[in-house]
Amino acid sequence: MKELKNRILITSALIYANGPVHIGHLVENTQADIYTRFLKLNGHNAFYCGAEDTHGAPIEIAAAKQGVTPEQFIDRWVKEHREDYRRYHIDYDCYYTTNSPENKAYTELIFKRLVDAGHIYTKEIELTYCEHCKRYLPDRYVKGTCPKCGAKDQYGDVCEHCNATYATTDLVEPYCSICGSTPIRKPSRHYFFRLNDFSDKLRAWLTGNKNLQPEIRNQILSWVDQGLQDWCISRDGPYFGFKIPGEEEKYFYVWLDAPIGYIASTANYCKGRGFTADDIWQTYDSTIIHVIGKDIIYFHLLFWPAVLMGSGFHVPDNVVVHGFLNVNGEKMSKSRGTFLTASEFADLLDPELLRYYYAANLSHTMTDIDLDLKTLQDKVNNELVSNIANLVYRTLSFLDKNFDSTVTTTLDGELLADVARKAEGVRDSYYELNFREAVAKTLEISTVGNKYFQDNKPWELVKTDKEKAQRVLTDCVNIVKTVAILMKPITPVFAERVEEQLGLPNLKWTDVDRVIENHHIAGAKIILRKIDPIVLKKPGEKQEEKREEKPAKPTGPASLDLRVAVVTEVKDHPQADKLYVLKIDLGSEQRQLCAGLKPYYHKEELLGKHLVVVTNLKPAKLRGELSQGMLLAADSGSVVGVLNVPDSPTGTQVTAEGISGKGAPQIEIGDIAALTLEAKAGKAYINGKLLGTENEIVRVDKNVEGRIR
Repeated sequence: MKELKNRILITSALIYANGPVHIGHLVENTQADIYTRFLKLNGHNAFYCGAEDTHGAPIEIAAAKQGVTPEQFIDRWVKEHREDYRRYHIDYDCYYTTNSPENKAYTELIFKRLVDAGHIYTKEIELTYCEHCKRYLPDRYVKGTCPKCGAKDQYGDVCEHCNATYATTDLVEPYCSICGSTPIRKPSRHYFFRLNDFSDKLRAWLTGNKNLQPEIRNQILSWVDQGLQDWCISRDGPYFGFKIPGEEEKYFYVWLDAPIGYIASTANYCKGRGFTADDIWQTYDSTIIHVIGKDIIYFHLLFWPAVLMGSGFHVPDNVVVHGFLNVNGEKMSKSRGTFLTASEFADLLDPELLRYYYAANLSHTMTDIDLDLKTLQDKVNNELVSNIANLVYRTLSFLDKNFDSTVTTTLDGELLADVARKAEGVRDSYYELNFREAVAKTLEISTVGNKYFQDNKPWELVKTDKEKAQRVLTDCVNIVKTVAILMKPITPVFAERVEEQLGLPNLKWTDVDRVIENHHIAGAKIILRKIDPIVLKKPGEKQEEKREEKPAKPTGPASLDLRVAVVTEVKDHPQADKLYVLKIDLGSEQRQLCAGLKPYYHKEELLGKHLVVVTNLKPAKLRGELSQGMLLAADSGSVVGVLNVPDSPTGTQVTAEGISGKGAPQIEIGDIAALTLEAKAGKAYINGKLLGTENEIVRVDKNVEGRIR
């Protein structure tokens, strides 16, 4: 999809805040993350927004069972989900929640517009009611036999076997999934959206939108042609969600306000950026792309676009639909030990390797992906390690050993021109969301590099024509550079380590055409090694420890995940005279910090400042107040000056001469103390390396010189 506007919003389906991220969810998160990274690498103004799906009766019921509030229940899952995404390098630009003031405001606005336009009406209907539980049963708390295909144990809203949608009262032999009793039918007045009124508009959108996958378009069109049923958008209490204005015990159905969470997350992302969510969602000056699974296409390609059409909002430009994930040829199964959470799988294998496997199987189709563990091992070992990583190490280590880590001038311009042409093909495949093809074409380029190395036999050539041998290696370095760029969207950590060894940080797609000559590389180290077979255990069986070598814990500047944070609030610490309690915005999240700045700064001096924060420091309580990170400041002994980056956007990575700690594991305060952090001549250094962002060098406020703490 190359027809992209100035701003590009990518979203993935919102995960429900009542269970862990599993490896099936990660297919979609990885797909959206790869595409966003690729677009950014190509200079597009792309951003990836998501949120927790937090409303609905299931959360209200689960929280009550645990004796906590729904907000407390949600908070537990939010923290776990964020950590899982971090481990798999899912880099949301904004990760928010549907239980937010922005979501409430947009839900009520859209509802009012639909009411004013005559698209909403009320009527009394019969619902499923459990006399034992004394409540109307929401869709997911009544089960029975699908009225369309006869599948057993299906939920009350959609059949997972045939994808048919229906009312809970349509189920055959229903039962309450809370207590198991047979429910009755009971009347209640509810709000309905006139979905069928949008049949013609939906048909026009589906047939006119060439971005949509043909198989999806045809399936949705068949539903439109069969006739659409009006959609109930309200639920009876008890319910956790937004109350419908003017009602006491009626709430917006979660499937109305959940996709509006895309707009709310956009609004949160836009804060302080010079544009608003309305610039994206109420005009057509931007591109909106949803990435979803095929189990929720009815909601995302019928209900959601119709709601947007009826309320005057931007209908998505593309809805990218992927298939299901199977494991070893079968549906994920707890009894077989193949239903794995993201955390469980990360304990078995480096998460970046799963990203590679998914990418190597993802195309712009609804085809299911089979996570065959033997195939995964073979692809990692034969493609990623023996082909790509082998080209990197054999090239750079030979350069280290024989040429003092230095390249001269290129030798075979035709070869490098061919590599650049092939890289353009990779670029086209990324744009088309055909990551499988992008991986295959990248492997082809890496194979060309390995063959060129092997054919020229530099180990022999160096003895007879050392100058030519060095030029051969210069060609190989240029191919390594290109492969690193092509792999950045899929394996960002691997690519970053290649960049560090090349001494070429922050490579962009435009660097594909850049020829590297007369350059000193930083040195060669083995980045990836072959993995052993992955053996899954059934529940109750002890999992064997991995035998493959674990990556070493980062040291030096790479151990600090430094980012730009904007101070949004400053308060006195209630229990400490010298401490402030600061609220900071990191772009994708907000945090609280405690900082000993009270003797040196007035509150108004700190508000709005763009400061440098260690984001991977283990959270701690300082005199009873939570501190989630560490704000860096220089201390001369009498004066303290914060580290300031006024021209860098919120959330920007701060590096030490290109060395980044992005995604580094959590550290203790002692790990920071082991580093040499100092301020000299208004600049900040870690272990002698200058701190900065893509935009600027980090400045030390007040030109303080001394230790940074």
